[in-house]
Amino acid sequence: MTPEDHAHAAADLLQAERTGQQIGLLSLRHPEIGMDDAYAVQNAIYRQKLAEGRKVIGWKIGLTSKAMQCALNIDIPDSGILFDDMAFGNGGTVPAGRFIQPRIEAEIAFIMKSSVGGQNVTREDVIAATDYVAPSIEILDTRIQRIDPESGKARTVYDTISDNAANAGIVLGTERHAVDAFDLRWVGALTFRNGEIEETGLGAGVLNDPIESVVWLARRMAQYGQSIEPGQIILSGSFIRPVECPPGTEIHADFGPFGSVDINFA
Repeated sequence: MTPEDHAHAAADLLQAERTGQQIGLLSLRHPEIGMDDAYAVQNAIYRQKLAEGRKVIGWKIGLTSKAMQCALNIDIPDSGILFDDMAFGNGGTVPAGRFIQPRIEAEIAFIMKSSVGGQNVTREDVIAATDYVAPSIEILDTRIQRIDPESGKARTVYDTISDNAANAGIVLGTERHAVDAFDLRWVGALTFRNGEIEETGLGAGVLNDPIESVVWLARRMAQYGQSIEPGQIILSGSFIRPVECPPGTEIHADFGPFGSVDINFA
């Protein structure tokens, strides 16, 4: 893909976000698309949002589970950008029409107190840079069709990364914990939709340890001259399958002693 292709794809995705009308698969439009192209499209979206006055509040890490990696035939996670207009209050309501096809995932969030970056970042570096961890819900959306209606072809990881890793929103629980207060591998969540349990999972589903997920992000960002900054929120990756959230959905994620998170969809 050319830089013009990247810019055009980013403009189409931003238009889809504004209008609620999905676009077709970039992987069909550009069969040659690769990982660098996908992140270039994401970066073009990032630059445009900054120009519109948005602020970066953190990063999300996706595709951390073996099941999702196998489904998409990849062997690495992906990442996306959290912007200030993506934050929703715990127990709040997402306005009708805000998203196209919202889904949620339960995750452990890291809130950072100091910067961390570089190709040689260690788990000790991430622990030292973490202010606290908290229960969280990530809201996903897709500005790209999940399946092409004519060919039946499903979106690829390149489509997802281009679309800011399907990122759309974040809800933080009110509980705050020191990063070493819990064995994060054993922190789990019971996720309920409209009072019925839908998904369960443990933190170990995220690269065997959510801390390792943040290590991966810091090292990947170093390849692009970036680092995790103080005050940023890092969504370390989901340990449940996405839960669909049509209008009228009420979500309750029970993390046990770690806390809970609630979000509703009008």
